[in-house]
Amino acid sequence: MEMANEEPKTVTQQITMKGGDGPLSYAQNSSLQKEVVDATKAMIIRAIANNLDMDKFCSQSSSQTFRIADFGCSIGPNTIFSMQNIIQALEQKHHETNHGNSSTILEFQLFFNDHSSNDFNTLFKSIPPSWPYFVAGVPGSFYGRLFPKSSIHIGHSSNALQWLSKVPQEVVDCKSPAYNDGSIYCRGIEKEVTKAYVAQFEKDMESFLNGRGEELVNGGLIVILMGGVPNGIPLSHTAIGKFYDLLGSCLLDLTNKGLVNEEKVKSFNLPLYFPSAKEVKELIERNGRFSIESMNEITEQLKRGQPLPSTQNCISHVRAGFEGLIKDHFGAEIVDEFFACYANKHLQSGFVFGDNAVDNTLMFMILKRI
Repeated sequence: MEMANEEPKTVTQQITMKGGDGPLSYAQNSSLQKEVVDATKAMIIRAIANNLDMDKFCSQSSSQTFRIADFGCSIGPNTIFSMQNIIQALEQKHHETNHGNSSTILEFQLFFNDHSSNDFNTLFKSIPPSWPYFVAGVPGSFYGRLFPKSSIHIGHSSNALQWLSKVPQEVVDCKSPAYNDGSIYCRGIEKEVTKAYVAQFEKDMESFLNGRGEELVNGGLIVILMGGVPNGIPLSHTAIGKFYDLLGSCLLDLTNKGLVNEEKVKSFNLPLYFPSAKEVKELIERNGRFSIESMNEITEQLKRGQPLPSTQNCISHVRAGFEGLIKDHFGAEIVDEFFACYANKHLQSGFVFGDNAVDNTLMFMILKRI
């Protein structure tokens, strides 16, 4: 018997970072993402201090449980640091609210969410054994419901929402006007291609906001860190766009060598869309379940004069993030050759993010459940 008002489940492409804790794993190659966590720590503490009504959630009982969920947690250890930052903010807010005199003991239940193919074993091994918190893994796509209604106090998502639930079908259909021939990503220049990616992003964001709107308590907060582009700037003009161009050129090189089928390359697109802050703001306001308490754009500038990352360091980071996608689409046999090609191109160019590229943008948002 079908239940009324139940949203259909979204079928998603399971994209996860490289598991394990070896030298090429995401766990060992996510220091760039860690820099984002560190850079926004003070902003998270300030946002919780200014926007969370601690009195509303803390009853007169001797203990209070706060439930925190990280959507798209990946393998770690960055999700651990993010949860620690939120807990620190909550404890600080609780102390200040009660002037250090409260007898209420805060307890924390942490939920780590990602696809079922995520390496939760490595994640849980990275949790300090002396942690005084209650933890659980929650497998499944965040483009749908994951928790009971009004059960989560704080949500968090970092560098995850630019990943779409799937590649728009039109962009890999050679008969479609949105066929993305000659590129592996949404460059933001071709009108029909961009339109298809925007439609998929809007659908996914609506699903994400609806899911969190059901799960968060009234007055609960969600912290979102998300890659984006400056208003009016296509992704192909940014540093990250130049990087995707380089990845695409590696596939063409392998095709010319006869190692990869040309049709396979033409059917490969990255399930990624980087929106502008204006786009995201309009989507949130249209959804109507959250108020935007703060929305900031952080420019990820390349520091001139600073030592550039080594070729091996850069390759390891790229491989940790993209090996799964390459392997799933083209097969395991070309993975080493692909990243060797990327290494050579990286070495020749000195650094993929050229002086003529627009700096990347990271959006930092605090939303409150209305």
